[in-house]
This record gives sequence, C-alpha cells and structure tokens, in this order.
Amino acid sequence: METCYANYPAEITMASMSENRLSGEGPSYNMRIALIIARLVMAGIFIYASVDKIAHPAAFAKDVYNYQILPDALINLTALVLPWLELLLGLCLLAEVWMPGAVLTVNGLLVVFLAALVFNLARGLDVNCGCFSTGSDAPSMSTTYYLLRDIGFLALGAFLLYGVFLPRCLERAKRASVLKQENARREKSR
Repeated sequence: METCYANYPAEITMASMSENRLSGEGPSYNMRIALIIARLVMAGIFIYASVDKIAHPAAFAKDVYNYQILPDALINLTALVLPWLELLLGLCLLAEVWMPGAVLTVNGLLVVFLAALVFNLARGLDVNCGCFSTGSDAPSMSTTYYLLRDIGFLALGAFLLYGVFLPRCLERAKRASVLKQENARREKSR
C-alpha cells in the first residue's frame, strides 16, 4: 500500500524514495521474509479460527456465554460479528491490504482474548476456548494451554506490529528531516 505524499513537494519525496531504494535502507532480506511468514501465519490463524464459528454460530454463542464476561444481550451479537471480523482481518493480512489497521486490530483482539483467558483463569474457571472449534466438537484442553498459545500468538502479532509501524515511523522522521533541510536551504537563498 502506497504512502500518501500529497503534502510534500514532488522533488523531495521522489528524491527520498529513490535514496531509500539505492541506499538499501529498510528491513533486511531476512527480516522481510520473516515478516511475510508472520503475516501469512497470522492470516491463516484468523481465517481458520473464523470458519467453524461462522458455520456454527449457536455453538460459538455458548462458548462466549461460558466465559461469563459479557452481558446476555451481547453474547449473540458477539457470536455473529466476531467470526466475520476475524475472517476479514485474516483476508486483509493474506492480501496485504489495510495493513496498519488490520495489524492493530488483530493485536487488539489478541489482547482481549488473552485478557479473557487470564480473567477466567484467575476466577478458577476452565472454559473451552472456542478459538478454532466450537461447542462439544472442540478438543478439551486446559485454560493454561490456551493462555500459553495466545501469548505466542500475541508475540507474533507484536512482531507484525513492529514490522508494519517501525518503517513508517522511520520514513516519517526522514521526510521531516528532508523537509527541514529544504526549508533551511530556502531560507538561506532568500
């Protein structure tokens, strides 16, 4: 996805873009490969997680209810909306579109999922996660297993967050520096 350079003079943005390409700045080859793999794995996780929930919304609603966190009025809405959001986010990651929003939302959901598991673990409830399969079809695992798995997912999400936002921050800082130098040069020429 291209960054909007509408607010910058063309000669500055084109110069800075060609400098980046020629100087080899940006993530290394290995880092780019790792980010692609992380993006595809996270896309697969979210797409796979959504499929059974979309196919069996009533069973997923029971799983949401078992967490005993949401008010009854929000359980069915959550069971209907969350799987489609997961599918949309997975497809965005897969197609590499709307990356900043998709990665930020994925990480937000992972934090919420992790918080729900920690909350239930602290209350002594051992709930069926409902993450990849719903209802009685789901394999019976402990909340601790789900917690450790979700920490791993969050670490992967944090890596994607780093990979998406750090280059943007560096590019923004570089553009600001180039603009500052250009403005100083213009002031000297007056």
